[in-house]
Amino acid sequence: MIQRTTVAAEEQDLETLRAEAKLRGVSLATLAGEILAKKAAELRRERRPRLGIGRSGTGVSRESVEREDLPAEQ
Repeated sequence: MIQRTTVAAEEQDLETLRAEAKLRGVSLATLAGEILAKKAAELRRERRPRLGIGRSGTGVSRESVEREDLPAEQ
């Protein structure tokens, strides 16, 4: 669903966007929507949880797996 909003921007920035929209043959609203969608997708990718899997081969976690009778050292 598309939703309308009001954006405050510097006049120089708006002029740049108006000129770009004119070059592309689209409205300023269309160009602004494309820019917002691109930035929103970028933010979603950046904030996506990441999970890494590693292997040390030694250390407390390795010992605790191999020798359950040992207490964990700190």
